[in-house]
Amino acid sequence: MQVFMRHSFFGGVVGLVLLALPVTGFAASADTYRQLDLFGDVFEKVRSDYVEEIDDAELIEAAISGMLNSLDPHSKYLNPKSYDDIRIQTRGEFGGLGIEVTMESGFVKVISPIDDTPAERAGLMPGDFVTHIDEEPVFGLSLEEAVDRMRGPVDSGIKLTIQRPGEETPFDVDIVRAVIKIRSVRTRMEGDDVVYARITSFSEKTTVDLGRGMKKLREAHGDNLVGVVLDLRNNPGGLLDQAIAVSDAFLPKGEIVSTRGRRSDSIQRFNARGGDITDGLPVVILINGGSASASEIVAGALQDHRRAVVLGTRSFGKGSVQTVIPLGSNGAIRLTTARYYTPSGRSIQAKGIDPDIVVEPARLEKLEQGRRRRESDLRGSLDAEGAADKKASDASAEAENDKADEDYQLARALDLLRGFRLLSSTTTTD
Repeated sequence: MQVFMRHSFFGGVVGLVLLALPVTGFAASADTYRQLDLFGDVFEKVRSDYVEEIDDAELIEAAISGMLNSLDPHSKYLNPKSYDDIRIQTRGEFGGLGIEVTMESGFVKVISPIDDTPAERAGLMPGDFVTHIDEEPVFGLSLEEAVDRMRGPVDSGIKLTIQRPGEETPFDVDIVRAVIKIRSVRTRMEGDDVVYARITSFSEKTTVDLGRGMKKLREAHGDNLVGVVLDLRNNPGGLLDQAIAVSDAFLPKGEIVSTRGRRSDSIQRFNARGGDITDGLPVVILINGGSASASEIVAGALQDHRRAVVLGTRSFGKGSVQTVIPLGSNGAIRLTTARYYTPSGRSIQAKGIDPDIVVEPARLEKLEQGRRRRESDLRGSLDAEGAADKKASDASAEAENDKADEDYQLARALDLLRGFRLLSSTTTTD
């Protein structure tokens, strides 16, 4: 349930001057009032004749939810509790399973599990469908109802029935709920020459944490660096302003993203303000089917400006902007108000970002406990001159690369960056 939080497009009150309207406009308004009368009639019939007494507030809330749910999968009514939950989530901490979902064909579809959460540790994958929650069918529930059922007290258990594309038989997954504390950015070195930055979601501190991590590693490794891997796989999105700021961190100039909706004030363009936290190092961005929304903005912007090579598989394809409009003490509505476009004018809604280099997430088969046998492995083999001091460092380097070797897409990204350095070092000019 991906949200872009920003100022409402509907900040002002629109006045309606009836005398200035043509006859067709007046007719449309009259028809609207007749439909509202119909709603009032139905509401009164339900109140008076339904087999059980129903709270008026619940009926009104259900009617509002039905109206918004009929628009698209991302527009919805947020009651006060849901509104509080979503504000907590964008601050980087919330309770639950750690799973980003949407609704498709009547079932809950996993956009992506969040790193280091119960859902991720249980093995849920992007594209999985949740068909039952605690053996109760999901079909017929709204997305909000399904999410409410998946929430619960910390340390309580839940059983999800999963239908995974490509597998004939559904299977059950038992998960224990937890407080989800999202550390949205993780940085580390791959070997001693590549900075690896993983962004799991775009929350309030993402850009600051990314800049801090990049600065620390660049200061420690300096001239040895050959490039940066920006890992946006299974990143379901988050705050629009953070996606823009992260893109800006890599782009010295140019447009980052534009938004366009029905209202004239929904047309906005966001541009880079200058500066590059990598000082021009080559960048490879990793994406997959779980990369959605804000992460697609970053990948699309850097791809269009040829600032990064995008590697992996096609992204999710959520190219719409949701505005959260507060309703005072009554919660808020989350309304789809615009589509966003990459700098070249691409709308990726329902299309996704196509990688420059398609790499499926295969895993490497390791031989002989992780590596091939070499001459140096044979009993009694001679050392090369000066090789005695090198054995320990070789073993350490192999241990550091084990994690990358298990991740085929990351391994190919590292090969690509190191290939850039090799190519530049062997190129001469007359």
